[in-house]
Amino acid sequence: MTTPDSLATPDDSRPGAGDEFFTGSAADRAGSVICADGSERAIPPHRWRFLVYSVVGLAMFFASIEIGGTSTIPVDHVLTLVQWVLGPLVPWVVVALVLLGTIRPFITGSWRKGALRTCFAVVNVVGLVVAVCAAAGYYPGPLANPDIGPFLWEKLAIPVGLIVPVGAVFLALLINYGLMEFIGVLVQPIMRPVWKVPGRAAVDAVASFVGSYSLALLITDKVYREGRYTGREASIIATGFSTVSATFMVIVASTLDLMHHWTLYFFLTLAVTFAVTAITVRIPPLRGVADVPVEGVEHAPEPVAHGNRFAHAWDEAMRALAGAPGLVRGTWSTVKDGVLMSSAIVPSILSIGLAGLLLATYTPVFDLLGWLFVPFAFVVGLPDPALAGKAAAVGIAEMFLPATVVAGHESEVLRFTIGVTAVSQIIFFSALVPSILATSIPVSVGRLVVLWFERVALTILITAPLAHLLL
Repeated sequence: MTTPDSLATPDDSRPGAGDEFFTGSAADRAGSVICADGSERAIPPHRWRFLVYSVVGLAMFFASIEIGGTSTIPVDHVLTLVQWVLGPLVPWVVVALVLLGTIRPFITGSWRKGALRTCFAVVNVVGLVVAVCAAAGYYPGPLANPDIGPFLWEKLAIPVGLIVPVGAVFLALLINYGLMEFIGVLVQPIMRPVWKVPGRAAVDAVASFVGSYSLALLITDKVYREGRYTGREASIIATGFSTVSATFMVIVASTLDLMHHWTLYFFLTLAVTFAVTAITVRIPPLRGVADVPVEGVEHAPEPVAHGNRFAHAWDEAMRALAGAPGLVRGTWSTVKDGVLMSSAIVPSILSIGLAGLLLATYTPVFDLLGWLFVPFAFVVGLPDPALAGKAAAVGIAEMFLPATVVAGHESEVLRFTIGVTAVSQIIFFSALVPSILATSIPVSVGRLVVLWFERVALTILITAPLAHLLL
């Protein structure tokens, strides 16, 4: 049966539509198929794109290969290559991103849309000043502290600033050509009942652990703005699955002298993080986020599969593939989103993140805040509850700081618990919070702080007994 004209877009009428580089046979471009639900659907052009693009996308983000003695995902290797090619221009490329992110709110007028946006627009100017100083190698005053100025610039601003646009080049392969729909249907029986999100959110979760929370947030934000997530779903994913990468977990484990327990640490952290998320989705403030799509966009919920789940997964993948843009157009759209998101994140890292690190280093704020967690540490029998409380509290400024507080402590149980908490808390102001606020995801700073407290307290209560049992 030939495809009805009503099912073909104007672009599909020309040879090679759907991909600027390839043309397909008539068999690829015509005909229809009966779906698992009994409906009739036109066969999308160039069906090979689903397999080829998905395999390439998965390999770029989830395979680990060794190059030059470094074993990491290909996207990270590409980032290293980009930095090598740019050489001494790298700092100034990041400065250009910061400049774009600083002036854009004033050009678009978005700085007027609420007190929070006005505040961020103003403090971003501070971020721009810090960026220029750091790029020039000048760290005045407290910025000269290696754990403040150089840390923010070299460990956060430059990697995050570059990884988002670089990763966005390959991100289109994961989200545009049916893979999210295919995986989403397969894992739907787990994701929806346990975490109250569509199955396609599994891609976001895995992207964080093996890649970067900033890339995972880019996926979440783009899918949300396309109407495939509701506000509540996007908020759950952003605050419950956007962890630091497994490679950064190695740094945490090494700092805490836990590498001899690496396998246990990694998998227990994974389990605890997602267990805590399963709890927080059922209590305020996440429960109170409106379960509606982004304003002005029609909701495209994930269909509930019945019967042959694999057949339904294939049908949904082909449905997405039929409406997918060409490779160049899809990649350009994703890269543009990545550049804009990166330009919004980095100024905040260098301003909000800086404020958090200054408070943590030079004031007793987190010593006082730590008393909130002393009762939880005491109940589960953690040694030195006051130190445990401070370590847990300082994580809101930067997730790596808790490891530095308890590093060298004689209690392995304490070090292990804090190591898991540093990752499972997810929310920290040096990078994750600015990253979320740079998106359209409807979660406020107040809600993020409450969520941080809930996640830290729950993680301590869950992890410490397991650490006592397993270590």
